Amino acid sequence: MTTTWADFQQAEPDLAATVRERFGKYTHHVLATLRKDGSPRLTGLEAKFPLDELVLTMMPDSRKAQDLLRDPRFSLLANPGGGAEMGGGDVRVSGRAIEATDQETLDRFAKAIGAPLPFHLFRLDLTEVVRTTVENDELVVRTWHPGRPVRTIRRT
Repeated sequence: MTTTWADFQQAEPDLAATVRERFGKYTHHVLATLRKDGSPRLTGLEAKFPLDELVLTMMPDSRKAQDLLRDPRFSLLANPGGGAEMGGGDVRVSGRAIEATDQETLDRFAKAIGAPLPFHLFRLDLTEVVRTTVENDELVVRTWHPGRPVRTIRRT
């Protein structure tokens, strides 16, 4: 079963709003994929919410697209911004990226983001969403997994 952004948003609307806001503050974020040899690859990426869905778009045959086509596991870290204050917290979404290949879907998203085809379009099957903040003197980690409520861990 696939867990979409809409599923996450319905299950945890407050956390979803915070995560979306963090991704919206900056254009570029950091995508982690797995190379052919299994080692990690970190690359910059724009994360977008066209048609109210978090998707990943990439140039044809880019290394990160090749990684995801071979092994769909990913983690996407929102740009934390300048300095060490992490204004709004640090957020990350992880899961599996599923390439959309049907022309109707590609055309709809191309129009929504204003980008010409061809490009790789990956829809996300979310397996984890994490927000980390500093509140007073505590590190607060909120974690969500499909089918479970948000779990909060506080560390001093």
